[in-house]
Amino acid sequence: MKLSPRKLLIWTLAVGVATALLIVYLLLRQFEFEKIRDEYKERTAGELIRYARIRLLGHELLETVMLPALAELESSIERPIPNTKMPSLSKGQQSFGMAPARFSAKGHAQAESATPAPYELPGGVNEIRVASSAELFRAMQKAQAGQTILIAPGRYAITRPLLTGAAGEPEFPIQVRASKPGEVRLEISSSVGFRVAHPFWVFENLNLRGVCEEQANCEHAFHIVGAARSSVVRNNLMEDFNAHVRVNGEAEAWPDDGLLQFNSFSNSRPRATHREVAPIDIVGVSRWRIFDNHIGGFAKSLGNQTAYGVLIRGGGHGGRLERNLLVCSSQPGASPGIRVGLSFGGNSVDKKFCREQCEFEHSAGIASNNVIAHCNDFGLDVNRSTSILLAHNSLINTSGIDVRSAQSSATVYGNLLDGRIRERDGARANASMNEVLDLRQHLQSPDSLDLRWRNLVDSVPTLQMVQDDFCGQKRGPSSLPGALKGPVAECFITTAAPGRELP
Repeated sequence: MKLSPRKLLIWTLAVGVATALLIVYLLLRQFEFEKIRDEYKERTAGELIRYARIRLLGHELLETVMLPALAELESSIERPIPNTKMPSLSKGQQSFGMAPARFSAKGHAQAESATPAPYELPGGVNEIRVASSAELFRAMQKAQAGQTILIAPGRYAITRPLLTGAAGEPEFPIQVRASKPGEVRLEISSSVGFRVAHPFWVFENLNLRGVCEEQANCEHAFHIVGAARSSVVRNNLMEDFNAHVRVNGEAEAWPDDGLLQFNSFSNSRPRATHREVAPIDIVGVSRWRIFDNHIGGFAKSLGNQTAYGVLIRGGGHGGRLERNLLVCSSQPGASPGIRVGLSFGGNSVDKKFCREQCEFEHSAGIASNNVIAHCNDFGLDVNRSTSILLAHNSLINTSGIDVRSAQSSATVYGNLLDGRIRERDGARANASMNEVLDLRQHLQSPDSLDLRWRNLVDSVPTLQMVQDDFCGQKRGPSSLPGALKGPVAECFITTAAPGRELP
C-alpha cells in the first residue's frame, strides 16, 4: 500500500512518539528517580553521570540514545584545562643533588630542604661503581651497611627486579644513586624495578621508566615490603607505571617510617589495566612521610576506571602528606575515568592485606599544605579513616573535600577551594575557617597554577600542627587559608627540571 505524504508524516510522528514513550518508560524503570531527587544536593554532577552510565549497562537502546548525551554533558560541566605547560612550583625532582640522607635517633628518615649541597662520595671499600645492569644487580645483592652504589651515566635495560640483599643501619644506610639527577635512566620491562625488603636503603637522583610490551605489566618502579623500615626514595623521576611506589607488609613485618620526597611521578597515557592505578600506594604501614613531590597525569582506562594520586589505606597510622603538587590532568581534552587526588582509605583494601584487620583504613593522618588541581572527582578524600587532619590545602577545579562512611572522622581547617566540603554516610567532619570560593575571582590564574592573590580574604589562626606552608615558610600566629601563607610565594621563583634528556 502506497502512503500519501500526509499519512507518511503521521506514521513517522507516531513512531517517533512511541519510541520516545518507550525510552521514557525504560528510563523510569531503570533509574531510581526518587533516590536521585533525594540525593541531588549531596551528589556531584559527575557522580550522577557515572551513576547513569552504570544503570544503562546492558540496555542497548538506552545506551545508544543516552551515552552520547551523557558524554557531551560531562565534557560541558568539566572546566577546561588551559593549553599551557603547568609549572612544577619547585616540587618534584630537582636539577641538583642534596645533602646525604639523615635518620633520627629512632631511625626515622629526615626530610631535607630543596637546597643544592655538595655530596662527597665515600670512596674506598664503601663505594661500589657499576656500569651495567648485571653489575647493578650483583652490587645490590652484596652491598653492606655504609656502602654506596654509584651508577655510571647512561641508559640501562632492567629485565628482572633489582633486589636488596642486606640491611643498612641508621648511621650507615646503603645508598643507590646517580651522581647527578638526569644522568641515569633505568628502562624497566619487568613488573617491578627495585624490590626493597631490608631497612635503611636510600635511592636518589634516578630516572625510571616502565617500558613493558603490555602496559599493564609494569606495576612498580619501587616495591617496598616487609622489613624495609625507613626506606628513602628522593629526587627521582618515575614514569609509566601502574603504582610507581607501592609499600606494603610481608610475612607479618611492616616497612614503617619511610620517606618519599622531591620525586616526580607521571604517565604518558592512561593505564590500560584492571589493577590499582595510584602513583603512590601505601598499604598497612605507619608514619610514612610524603613531602614535596610532583604527581600528575594519571588515569585508568579499564576496570573501574578509578585512579588516585596518593592512596593510603590498609590499617596503618600517622601518614603525612605535605607540600605536594598534584595535578590529576595536565593536558586539554578529557581523560577516561575518575581521578581522585589524595585519599585516606580510597576504595578499601582486601582484608588479607590489612594490618590488624583494618578496623580503620588509616588513623591520625595529616594532609596539609598541598596544591591539588584538575581532578574530576574530589581533591581530598577520607573513607573509613579516623582522626584525619586536612588543613591549609588549595584545591583548584576539583569536586572539593569528601569525608564518607560511618567510621570516618576528620578535622577540615583553613582550606581554600572551589567545589564543596561534604560529609556523608554517617561520617563526621569538623570544618572551620575554610574558604569555598570561585578561585578565578581571587587568584591570578588558578587553572594555570598562578596562585598569586589578587583579592585577599581574611587570615585564620595558625594550627599548632601546621607551622609552615607549601614553600616551607613559617606561618606566624595567623596566615591566609590555603597552602600559601601569604600573597607572595618565594619558592615559585625556582622550578624543578624533571624529564631532562640524557646527554
